Amino acid sequence: MIKYEFLKIMRKKSTLIIMAVSLLVTSFLFGLPIMQYQTYSEDGVIKGKEGIAFSKKQFMDLSVPLSEEYITEIIKEVQQLFENPDNVGYDGNEQFLIGDAYWNDIAPREKLLNMIAKTYDSPNENSGYQKLASLDGNSHADFYQALQTKMQTLLNAPERALSDEQKEYWSSMSGKVETPLQYGYYEGWEIIMSSLELLMIAILSVCVVVAPIFSGEYQAGTDAVILSAKYGKTKLISAKIMASFLFGTLAFTLHVVVACGLPLATFGTDGWNLPIQIANTMIPYPFTFLQAALLSIFIIYLILFAMISLTLFLSSKMKTPYLVLLVLVPVLFLPMFLMPNGTTGAYNLMLFLLPYRAAMPEIGKFISYQLGSLVLDAFSVRAILYAILTIVLLPVARGGFQKHQVI
Repeated sequence: MIKYEFLKIMRKKSTLIIMAVSLLVTSFLFGLPIMQYQTYSEDGVIKGKEGIAFSKKQFMDLSVPLSEEYITEIIKEVQQLFENPDNVGYDGNEQFLIGDAYWNDIAPREKLLNMIAKTYDSPNENSGYQKLASLDGNSHADFYQALQTKMQTLLNAPERALSDEQKEYWSSMSGKVETPLQYGYYEGWEIIMSSLELLMIAILSVCVVVAPIFSGEYQAGTDAVILSAKYGKTKLISAKIMASFLFGTLAFTLHVVVACGLPLATFGTDGWNLPIQIANTMIPYPFTFLQAALLSIFIIYLILFAMISLTLFLSSKMKTPYLVLLVLVPVLFLPMFLMPNGTTGAYNLMLFLLPYRAAMPEIGKFISYQLGSLVLDAFSVRAILYAILTIVLLPVARGGFQKHQVI
């Protein structure tokens, strides 16, 4: 029965059209950063594959542990460059390096320099590599001490309104990050992590295909035949549900392969084992890029399962698939137009759990939920919430079709 119901879904022309369009859209959205990629050299803009190859070549000498000694040496080098007036430009607001000093010594490692400098910035400051010129010229950078100090400043900021238990939770988690950080090239993984919410298109396409599972029977008038059959209210319903999940899982996995495959095929898999803190030192999770990506995608799979369950429930209650979609589309995409105004408060905490926002890793925002003395991060709460929704909605969907009154 499961095979029959699965083939029934797959053989529909509408299924093939919806999946083809969805894959094309997903390919375009995840391929857009590749098509738009550009970097700069002294000779001008370098685009596409040439730009990617140029950037990777610049990173070859930067795949090193960020020890205190290494960072101290980097800071001294930048400060020495600023000491020469011929190297310095001024735009009326700030000083910056120009000419060979910039193109030979700053440009090849500007991303690294900005990351280091931001660690010394105050929470609301983003001064770039120029910050390094103003640091105290001590013999030791105290980079990791500065990192911990800034982390505590962020956690204690009044606007975050974190409880003592939440501060302790995030301090403990950030303390598990191994140091010194290993630096290297991670462009492909950065694109994946910043684009995961675009997989909501794939979830919508799966729900569109699954929407007629029950309501399509009502619309076609075959519900009377099914419900009066020997296994119509038992095995057949189970087969429909399992076929829906099988199709949804396979179709979504294909989208995930395309979404992750495009950036990794173009930029390479380099950086999968690097700590995610090299993208932002204030990220508290002790993950590598691969671990962060896998956890984020796991959460999106749970969202998928919950949305399939919701679709089946609505399909069992509504007369046509169009009514099902009329409810689903706002549920999936309305959060796209709602912006959080912080990371605490009922509105923000609820918003971070809605499907579109829950697909965004939000990995550097210290989003936490507290019940008594128990503190959970956003990943944990999202996993629990969408697992519960799936478990609750499936029996309700099943019962909705079983109890349907044929007119």
